[in-house]
Amino acid sequence: MSLDWNSHRTQLVATALAASAVTAGLFSAYQQHARRQKRRTLDQEILRSLSAPNKGKGTTREDDDDPHEVQLGGTDQQRGLPLEYDEELVREQLARNYAFFGDEAMAKIRKGTVVVVGCGGVGSWAAVMLVRSGISKIRLVDFDQVTLSSLNRHATATLADVGTPKVKCIERVLKQFSRVVEVDARIDIWRKESGGDHLEGADWVIDAIDNITTKVDLLKYCHENNIKVFSSMGSGAKCDPTRVQISDISYTMYDPLARAVRRRLRLEGISSGVPVVYSTEVPGDVKLLPLPEEEFQKGNVKELGVFDDFRVRILPVLGPLPAIFGLNIATYVLCELAGKPIQNPLPVKGRKKFNERLYRDLHKREEKFLGRQINKLPVDDDDVGLIFDDLYRGRSARPPYAVPEKPALVRWDPAAPLSLQNCVAFEFADAEKHLKECLQEKRSPEEVWGAEVVEVVKRRQEEARRVVEWVM
Repeated sequence: MSLDWNSHRTQLVATALAASAVTAGLFSAYQQHARRQKRRTLDQEILRSLSAPNKGKGTTREDDDDPHEVQLGGTDQQRGLPLEYDEELVREQLARNYAFFGDEAMAKIRKGTVVVVGCGGVGSWAAVMLVRSGISKIRLVDFDQVTLSSLNRHATATLADVGTPKVKCIERVLKQFSRVVEVDARIDIWRKESGGDHLEGADWVIDAIDNITTKVDLLKYCHENNIKVFSSMGSGAKCDPTRVQISDISYTMYDPLARAVRRRLRLEGISSGVPVVYSTEVPGDVKLLPLPEEEFQKGNVKELGVFDDFRVRILPVLGPLPAIFGLNIATYVLCELAGKPIQNPLPVKGRKKFNERLYRDLHKREEKFLGRQINKLPVDDDDVGLIFDDLYRGRSARPPYAVPEKPALVRWDPAAPLSLQNCVAFEFADAEKHLKECLQEKRSPEEVWGAEVVEVVKRRQEEARRVVEWVM
């Protein structure tokens, strides 16, 4: 069909279409120009707030010489917030989060109030990612100051922050990337006698304290007052990020801090219901960093602590691990606030049945060796998982150290009791051979398996000894 351009009707239609296209183009160009102008104005406001000491950081006392001191409160103009930073820009900044959670869930997140108790390597990373993800009300509680040694793991600290309160350091940075966040920074230590004020109005509390007594007091207080709390276990002396996982406190394993906290909570009548992040990694040759000899010569080293019950010696810390712990916490809390909780973390769920099968198999083998019924072995499900996964790396102790098709554990030395040190991983047929020839017929393991296997077992026994010292 050909168009008759001499037709009056065709000319009218073409004119209308051209006018519509021009109008749409002008409207689109105006919107783009307005958006660019708004961004340009925002950039100028941010640059001015960063260059001027009283903009973007709250109102500062004129006689205050501390460049890190931030005073909360005041109007948007007093705090240096550009009036142009409206809801449209907030939603653009959080666009990826809105795309993931949706409007309704993001509204819940933005209304949420989170309290972070302990603002070191773990707490600082949790705080940063919570605010980056939309949390607009956050309270930071920590008495400590930034030190040079903090810089290998702290999320916001710089050289200029050394000697300043950790909570103020975090507050300053949070306000640099969020123009709507309300930060309540409290330079204080959480105490059970007066700690309720610090938790007032909290939808979630993050426990990033590294002192056992204070940690247990906080968890107990939250449990008794129906305050949702997430707790961080030990990130020190760890290096394997694949072992970091989230679970209930009752499912934790191999973590000395988790073990101590779990036991103390049970004495308080709390056996479960506290979500935690922890690592199943069993550290190798790591110890508390030693104090100089001259410190011992001065007297009681406990007097060196800032507060009673706080440690004066520290564990080695690989910087990325506290960050990973903090990011796990932030993710969990965000999903809970959004109404989309994380269900049944896979690592705990996936290995439990396997460990139970290993335990039952070992239990039967012990009954055959002893010739009588046994109610309970001196090792449990978690221990057999430790032996197979960590000590023997999921492989048989017999060359070529293959991954067993049907893994089995068996007592190594018939003269010694069954324990972490006296249990070895084999293929099922090899475990049965060891039971018959070494345990029942009393032949020496070296005679049955050779010197190479004996040497491997000795190395694993030494590792098990260190594990016992670390975990138990």
